[in-house]
Parts: sequence; structure tokens; C-alpha cells
Amino acid sequence: MSAIEWIISIILLLGALLCLLAAFGINRLPDVYSRLHAAGKSSTLGTASLLLATFLYFLFVQEQFVGKIMLTIIFIFITSPMAALMIARSAHRVGVPFSDKNGRDDLRETYKKDEHPK
Repeated sequence: MSAIEWIISIILLLGALLCLLAAFGINRLPDVYSRLHAAGKSSTLGTASLLLATFLYFLFVQEQFVGKIMLTIIFIFITSPMAALMIARSAHRVGVPFSDKNGRDDLRETYKKDEHPK
């Protein structure tokens, strides 16, 4: 195996590990806000790593430039964290409770109790 194949393999393993970490986080964390954090961060980086390894494989091994993969990485970096943020804010607005382990609510002053939809 050449050096570039080793690098691609390491990036692939890192991406798979981050996706596995995101899956464990979604399964094990106590509330919706923590789960969204795991889904928003780890799965974004894991998926982007897998796509980067795919892009590098096609670029260096197959000698083909596939720009769609790079556009997909950019799209994932923009949309996935924003979607997690919007879901968390919506959950907070409708009153989804925090875990008992969470001792702090930074958005309490931003969204007053009377603004929650009924």
C-alpha cells in the first residue's frame, strides 16, 4: 500500500469512529439537547471524514476529480449543525424539559414562559 492509501484508510477509520461515537451519544445521552449535540457535531465530522476519504481516493488512486463530493461536504457542514440548532431551539420553545443532570438554562431569559405556544 502506498502512503496515500494509508492516509485514506486512517481518515476512513476516523470517520467511522466519529459516526459510531455519534450513534452511542444519541443512544446514551439523557435528553434531547444532549442528543442533538452528539448528532450535530460527531455525525457531521464523521460523515465529512468519510466523504473526504472518498474524495481523496478518487482524486489520487482513480485520478478523477469529483467536485460533487466536495460540494456535499460543504453542504453537510452548513446544514447539519444548523438543523440541530433549530431543533434544539424549537424543543426549548415548546417546553421540552432538560435532564436532571443539566443545571443551567442559558435561554431562560430569552424565551419567557408566556411565549411558549399552547
